[in-house]
Amino acid sequence: MVESRLSGPVRVVGVGLLGASIGLGLRARGIEVQLADASPTHLAIAVDYGAGRAAEPGDAPALIVVCVPPDVTADVIAAELDAYPDAIVTDVASVKLGILDDLAARGADLSRYLGSHPLAGRERGGPLSGRADLFVGRPWVVAAHDGISYQRASVIDDLILDLGATLVEMTAAEHDRAVALVSHAPQVVSSLMARRLTDAPHSAVNLSGQGLRDVTRIAASDPELWVQILGANAEPVLEILRAYRDDLDRFIDALADPAAPGARRRIAEEIVGGNTGVQRIPGKHGVDRRFTTLVVMVDDTPGQLARLLHEIGEVGVNLEDLRLEHSPGAQFGLAEIQIVPEAAESLTEELARRGWRIAG
Repeated sequence: MVESRLSGPVRVVGVGLLGASIGLGLRARGIEVQLADASPTHLAIAVDYGAGRAAEPGDAPALIVVCVPPDVTADVIAAELDAYPDAIVTDVASVKLGILDDLAARGADLSRYLGSHPLAGRERGGPLSGRADLFVGRPWVVAAHDGISYQRASVIDDLILDLGATLVEMTAAEHDRAVALVSHAPQVVSSLMARRLTDAPHSAVNLSGQGLRDVTRIAASDPELWVQILGANAEPVLEILRAYRDDLDRFIDALADPAAPGARRRIAEEIVGGNTGVQRIPGKHGVDRRFTTLVVMVDDTPGQLARLLHEIGEVGVNLEDLRLEHSPGAQFGLAEIQIVPEAAESLTEELARRGWRIAG
């Protein structure tokens, strides 16, 4: 068992995906975890899966983590601050400024509250989806404010580091603007793009490739949760979507008459702008380093992908990233292998020598 920075006990309120994962991660480090949830069924499942024990009257937690839907987060935080006057309280809601302002307006004890937000999740929710390693290597924002001392807030830092996440400090306003750009607006764009598929003919949908899957992957998200998130962070999301609408209008105008003077240049500049933007997305190890991609055809039979990865290792090339794409009806997959550029030529030659088909 790895030694923990926290001394516990920790109370987790709400045992959905995040709450259950926090409990499992802390229990793996030997921390006492007290679980509470409005749903007795969710609570029983989380307890059975080892995320902690059911909270009892008389518990005295040192730290409380509120993991409930955004529209009730401020209410629950206020209640926890009142019920446990010696505890520090944080929450994991994906919007921070509105909650902080709400608590301040209520006169809540902000000297014991500090909001946070782990940027981690899965396609499925609920306690059954909880994982002890959900937060490992993921950013976890602490929304700093002047009302709490560094000494008191340090227990939240310990929680984040114990769970293997990377601590990021921002103000609540900075956080909300940042997630509007990298999470909330992309959700809207993905959902609207996926909606175009609703009435599309099967002949068109069957042509779908990895590009469409990439753009629409998050469109499968929970509508009820996103109504809450977008409503709570409407202003910065609106700012981004309005700018996006202006970009789209310019593109539409150029595409409406591609033979007009300057139209092709405008289209090219928009595409190049996308190239520039995507290069800023952090890659492996959180750096803006770009890799070379090799596309290798892998037969759809047991053990072939494992053999490919093993042979890449035998050659002495480090695999930076991997994505596997399948085409409908095809008996093979396309493995997109990302490696450092200087290894591309030698790896291509070696894989071809070993009988692998390089598609690109």
